[in-house]
Amino acid sequence: MLWLLTIFFLEYIVEAEMARTQKNKATSYHLGTLKAKLAKLRKELMTPQGGSGGGGGVGFDVAKTGVARIGFVGFPSVGKSTLMSKLTGTFSAVAAYEFTTLTTVPGVLQYKGAKIQILDLPGIVEGAKDGRGRGRQVIAVARTCSLIFLVLDVLKPLTDKKIIETELEGFGIRLNKQPPNIYFKKKEKGGINMTNTVPLTNLDLDQVKAVMSEYKIHNADVNFKCDATVDDLIDVIEGRIYIPAIYVLNKIDQISIEELDLIYKIPHAVPISAHHEWNFDELLDKMWEYLNLIRIYTKPKGQLPDYSAPVVLRQSLRTIEDFCNSIHKGIVKQFKYALVWGSSAKHQPQKVGLNHVLNDEDVVQLVKQ
Repeated sequence: MLWLLTIFFLEYIVEAEMARTQKNKATSYHLGTLKAKLAKLRKELMTPQGGSGGGGGVGFDVAKTGVARIGFVGFPSVGKSTLMSKLTGTFSAVAAYEFTTLTTVPGVLQYKGAKIQILDLPGIVEGAKDGRGRGRQVIAVARTCSLIFLVLDVLKPLTDKKIIETELEGFGIRLNKQPPNIYFKKKEKGGINMTNTVPLTNLDLDQVKAVMSEYKIHNADVNFKCDATVDDLIDVIEGRIYIPAIYVLNKIDQISIEELDLIYKIPHAVPISAHHEWNFDELLDKMWEYLNLIRIYTKPKGQLPDYSAPVVLRQSLRTIEDFCNSIHKGIVKQFKYALVWGSSAKHQPQKVGLNHVLNDEDVVQLVKQ
């Protein structure tokens, strides 16, 4: 407990120093150093003594299944368990009082031929990132998800949204943001070698060296391909996670049509009623869009395509080679060529090799040697 109080005290001192430091070019070096110190302290705060990482605990470790994993994150009693039960048919305790769900409850959603794992996580509380309640375990599981559903009470969406975003940000999770385009690699000698392909308005070599020094990094190559900030550099060094999120605004049966129109203006939001199963179609369509998945249908020689069981791939990994590996790792060794029907083919069918990039709902026939 003493180590926790010490970190809290040091964090308070650094935050106070940052607050009273005027932001200008002359103080940017000092502020960069303070931000790095603060990030390091928060990382220590997230990692319990003994180095367990905060992700363990009875009922929190769930084996990954399916092509993607979605975590339900939110305050207690916002309807996460009801939504889980309606979407997957998996029972997750539901009651009209807080903290009904005390462990991670897994379920499986079948959608467009894809098997998607759903995790109903216990409700988090304000201060979760600092260890309150079971916040560390909940957010550590959220870090492993392909997509996060932030389930919010539609009667107070913006207040709760801001608090939960702060908790997740404090645990190194960035929602609906792209990772900064920074190449970073440690090396054994040669000092800090900094290059940039775009003008940098927020950083210079001295600031970069100051941040690196806080992490005891004295030899590294850093290439900036964007106009990065100190926070962006710290994100890359810390290895923070960037996860897409959908704000699921539950209980729309309790608001008016006029209020619903306002709710629709919140970015990345889908209003629903879990109890009445309203607007589930829009939620699932947006889920599929944010997961960036595509379906590829197989066609055995001389037979019609099998549309009942597509091979599901990520948009970032959708070559013929990725397709082969998703079926079996040994197929590539026997691969001769593939025939492709669909929007990725220049003609129907097109004879292609392993590097051909597939599109959603293409049909593929593999020919072995």
